[in-house]
Amino acid sequence: MTRAEVLRDLMNNGPSYEPARLYELAAELDLLVSDVLVVAGHPVPARLRPPARDRDVMRAFARQFVTADHARLASVKNLIVAMASTNPAPEGPASAPAGRAFHEIFTGLLRNRGLDARSMPFTGLSVSTIYGVAEGRSHSLQQLSVVAGPLAWQFDDLVAIADEPPGDFGSCPTMCRHVGEIFIAAIPLTTSQLVEATPKIA
Repeated sequence: MTRAEVLRDLMNNGPSYEPARLYELAAELDLLVSDVLVVAGHPVPARLRPPARDRDVMRAFARQFVTADHARLASVKNLIVAMASTNPAPEGPASAPAGRAFHEIFTGLLRNRGLDARSMPFTGLSVSTIYGVAEGRSHSLQQLSVVAGPLAWQFDDLVAIADEPPGDFGSCPTMCRHVGEIFIAAIPLTTSQLVEATPKIA
């Protein structure tokens, strides 16, 4: 199967997959295990999710590096990885499985990073537009191209699970997926660590 077919099969038949196979697919697709679990409709263990964090602190953190060049992003990622390396894995119950609709999966992907519509970095989309995607009111190829970077997802992968037909949507500013990789590196960080990190990356 093609990559898109694998992702669509996960959406359609994910609950029937054994967890071990989902972990294998995450490695094959170079996606977070937590993301593959969300797409497949499986619970996400607490150890793969961010700890409870203050949303305003996360929003301030998210806005610090959206205009940085690749060298700066690499430096920020190294700092975050070093800070996160000693954190114990969060404990607690697994999350409830995400629903099968794209907006429910999109919301699950945000939560895997400790993000929501208000704490997303500036992408060129309004908060209300991101809420619209997260609540299932609408989504378009252009919107998917804009949110792919902060998630560190390939645009074509989001298109596959959104079941959007291919087409021309014109040019629009997009965010480098290296920004999304910083959010992934920051998954283990606590609120206090985000507070500590924010002035260091400003």
